[in-house]
Amino acid sequence: LSGTKPGANLTSWKKIVPSNSRVLMLLGQLEKLNGEAVLSDAEVSRHITSKILHLIQTQEKTRKEITAKGSSGMEVILASLEVSGGRRVGVLVSKGGTAILLQLLITTSKEWPPSEELMLQLHTILAKVGPKDRKFGIKARINGALNITVSLLKQNLQNHKLLLPCLQVLRVYSANSVNAVSLGKNGVVELLFKIIGPYSKKNTSILKYVFQSTANARRAVDRTYVPTLLAVYQDWHRNDTRHRHVHIRKAILGCIRNITNIKLGRKAFLEADGMRILYSTSTECLSVRTLDPLINTSSLIMRKCFPKNRLPVPTIRSVFHYQLPHIPAEGPVAQLYRQPPDVDDVVDESDDNDDTEADTENDTENEEDEKNHKTQNDDIETDISKLRPKENLTRPLEDLKMYECFFPELSENFQVKVLTSCQTPAVLPKSLAPIVVPTAHAPSPLSLAQGELTDLPLDLDSICISKDGPGGLERVALEEDTLNGQSQSPVVGSLQGELEHDDDCSSHSSGELGVLEVPDTAALLPLHDPELYIDMVKGTKSVPQYTEVAYPDYFGHVAPTFREHILERVYGVQRAKIFQDIERMIHPNDILDKVVYDLDLKRLIDDGESLKFNSQFESGNLRKAVQVRKFEYDLILNSDINSNHYHQWFYFEVSGMRVGSSYRFNIINCEKVNSQFNYGMQVLMYSVQEAISGHPRWVRTGTEICYYKNHFSRSSIAAGGQKGKSYYTMTFTVTFQYRDDVCYFAYHYPYTYSTLKMHLQKLEALRTPQIYLRQDVLCETLGGNSCPLLTITAMPQSSSNDQICQFKNRPYVFLTARVHPGETNASWVMKGTLEFLMSPSPMAQSLRESYVFKIVPMLNPDGVINGNHRCSLSGEDLNRQWQRPSPDLHPTIFHTKGLLQYLSSIQRVPLVYCDYHGHSRKKNVFMYGCSIKETLWQTNVNAAACDLQEDLSYRTLPKILSQLAPAFSMASCSFVVEKSKESTARVVVWREIGVQKSYTMESTLCGCDQGKYKGLQIGTRELEEMGAQFCIALLRLKRLSSPLEFRNSSHFLDVENDLIESRCKVTSSTTYVLDEDEPSFMEEVDYSAESNDEPEPDPDPQETPADEDGLSDSELALRRS
Repeated sequence: LSGTKPGANLTSWKKIVPSNSRVLMLLGQLEKLNGEAVLSDAEVSRHITSKILHLIQTQEKTRKEITAKGSSGMEVILASLEVSGGRRVGVLVSKGGTAILLQLLITTSKEWPPSEELMLQLHTILAKVGPKDRKFGIKARINGALNITVSLLKQNLQNHKLLLPCLQVLRVYSANSVNAVSLGKNGVVELLFKIIGPYSKKNTSILKYVFQSTANARRAVDRTYVPTLLAVYQDWHRNDTRHRHVHIRKAILGCIRNITNIKLGRKAFLEADGMRILYSTSTECLSVRTLDPLINTSSLIMRKCFPKNRLPVPTIRSVFHYQLPHIPAEGPVAQLYRQPPDVDDVVDESDDNDDTEADTENDTENEEDEKNHKTQNDDIETDISKLRPKENLTRPLEDLKMYECFFPELSENFQVKVLTSCQTPAVLPKSLAPIVVPTAHAPSPLSLAQGELTDLPLDLDSICISKDGPGGLERVALEEDTLNGQSQSPVVGSLQGELEHDDDCSSHSSGELGVLEVPDTAALLPLHDPELYIDMVKGTKSVPQYTEVAYPDYFGHVAPTFREHILERVYGVQRAKIFQDIERMIHPNDILDKVVYDLDLKRLIDDGESLKFNSQFESGNLRKAVQVRKFEYDLILNSDINSNHYHQWFYFEVSGMRVGSSYRFNIINCEKVNSQFNYGMQVLMYSVQEAISGHPRWVRTGTEICYYKNHFSRSSIAAGGQKGKSYYTMTFTVTFQYRDDVCYFAYHYPYTYSTLKMHLQKLEALRTPQIYLRQDVLCETLGGNSCPLLTITAMPQSSSNDQICQFKNRPYVFLTARVHPGETNASWVMKGTLEFLMSPSPMAQSLRESYVFKIVPMLNPDGVINGNHRCSLSGEDLNRQWQRPSPDLHPTIFHTKGLLQYLSSIQRVPLVYCDYHGHSRKKNVFMYGCSIKETLWQTNVNAAACDLQEDLSYRTLPKILSQLAPAFSMASCSFVVEKSKESTARVVVWREIGVQKSYTMESTLCGCDQGKYKGLQIGTRELEEMGAQFCIALLRLKRLSSPLEFRNSSHFLDVENDLIESRCKVTSSTTYVLDEDEPSFMEEVDYSAESNDEPEPDPDPQETPADEDGLSDSELALRRS
């Protein structure tokens, strides 16, 4: 740091100070240690440093000796800090060294002229000490050090030797927001722009911190510094050809980034042609990997400044409307109905990060200190009185007697032949609208004839099925029908992949026969029957009155035999997609912006050049498709009915594709901040050509998949009152393999309500005299669909009293699933459970003899039917209604809870309750349970937790599953009770019904990162296997709980040790896991338009900026820790 060796300076200094000076002796010892730099001398160095600090603090004489002209005392201290790095700096701060240095700075500044050498040394030390002292900014402001440094800077603009340490100290000063405002008022912004001239090696990172203040950003805009910064960046970009000063170029971008955090800054950036400048400079950097920090920061700035677009829909409400029997008094649905009809709910008159910061001296001085004093998680329930289970029926016993009819097994005497009888739900009347099974060349219900919807659907009753077709394939003939007095000629199309067709093959002569080849999958899918499925569809009631059946639901799905690996993320894919989006603004003439599908307008233009879309079938969801480029389409999902959000589930049909061309699909109104699509998950595709060739199956597909924030503004009405939020884009690319194909895309493996009804009816055929199976209709939904209830157990071996007694005293296991329609994997797991329970295997028979199963396989039929993602027709999340369900608005929850309350009232509380769910942000299968102790462990109430006595058997079932099921991860399980989940099934059944083993079982939508299926995406085979393994785990639970097994400790789970070893780690406000959800992927792109608090580490050309908005909660926790 100085031009001469400390030893030489110290020798010359001896002539100035007395030879008996104690501080001289100590400095000599410290200098000697610096030269040796032996690690073992660290304690000695710390001791000597402490003595020097003590002398400086207590003796004015010593302070003068250290700072005397010609003294090398400061240089020795600097050398000491250089040798040890952060360790000695920490000691200096802890001993009050910051205050001493600041006082020396004040004292030196009062001398005239001030010692340039001493000022250089002091600022050099302060630049090292400041980042280690969390209150450095406050101390500097109180002592008046800010003005001293600014004055020194103004007087030495050409003195580069002194300029650099002054800039470094200013950088530390301005890390405090109040200091940044003060520096801006004192003219530092103008001063710095005199320093950062073109292609000079000055420290520009200070500007980034100064511009974190809104007032300073406004000053930069008012003085037209934005074009100056852009010009400086361009100059550095052109001249730094060897990329030796990437940190300086990044610092300039940091200045621009902070200025564009305000609306005026973004406007100035656009007026200065900043989009074109950063786009061109970034594209020139793409080939150099070390320039990624520049590209990523430039991308963030451009996306932030990209004008917010209105989502191209007339309203964010669902296209479909269902009038509720009565409106809730409060909540989102009540707000929706109170909203005036003329209110524009798509966009607000607001902008993200608008000028809302207050430039006052009363800003928070030390935000980190406040954060540290906050509890680790405010969502954790800490009220022990609320945590203790309290059986609360909430309904009179007289009311609960209505559920007695659903438990005939408790009163059955089995003396009459009713032994094998089983009640089945009444068949609902057929839909009034005819049902259509489409062919590959048949237009969808949004058929086009001169721009109008004119095609009439084909009556399902006219379909005749013949199994005499060639090649063992079934054929469905669509015969002519007469509707409304007009002759309707069915469209003909043989779906044979081997046949060649002309480009105009979609036109067919009137009166021909449409032939639909149906794969014969009876051997592989014993529970699937296309003819029976059609019968089930006729009794399904939908709000849009669907008249079409989707091919995948009709044909069925045979799980592929090949493995589907988690997609490896290609480096740079997200950035490439973002740049393509930015090109829309830079080259607007290249954008087609042609609407090709719209449920709102129902007026479409078909020129034969665009893809055809359709989603008007059960569980379908696609609201609008806009062609933006020749092979690129923006897709908009429909909101849940009676809601204005929950856009995640999609299921739609595509046809009219060109073979070999890569199509990019962008779903542009997603809402979650992150998705497993960023971590290897692919969309599902079903090819009809593949199906008729003998492979009817959903397969994972898509490349260049990523999920990121876009420029479409999200209304505060849909964002819970938060302004300035944006939607997210999920993009994927597909290359179609077959000509004249019809393909379906889905978020996850579809499982419709009609499929459930078909499966339940096919389960009847599996019933043997040893199986007690009963199907009841629990209730009718808002939409008029039946909610099935199943009872499965083993018939008593005889009608003897002992056998009947054993039968009636079996413990209950209560299972539910599919409360969230978009979590279709829950239905596939339930399918595996039901098939196992009905199987003739000895284990299944033993399980039936051990328990009585009460099962509600689909809690939300209406949501499933109408393509919702999370809500029922009431517009509410049914899994948040368990505390006080309404019999009118939430009938399935009201009556399911009534069943559980009835069991509680007759002292037959279920042994196990489990609600099957799907998880969109984590991998593997895991469980959430309820524990008082584990909840309190996450808080500061540890003392109370130690006094609690709690049965740890709630961990037994998950532990068994972790040993049995390859997809199950015990490490991902959590038993913490959160305030936000107090109205969910798991918590209410635990707290009010008294079921200790009350769980939510979450199945990943993506795949596994541990065990046998590590690195693989999950499929229906694995999901059904999980359902079967759950049954086996229940059987093992029974054996472990029996007295004989209990005596043998080697067969019992040491859950106490397991509990202690795996204390949960909190990673977000609503998610508790034991391991990190995801490792960080290589490409880290900060696509957030709101992120303006990026920490600035020491300049490093290899540095990659933090991408907090694109990472999962666990990654954020890992990074911030």
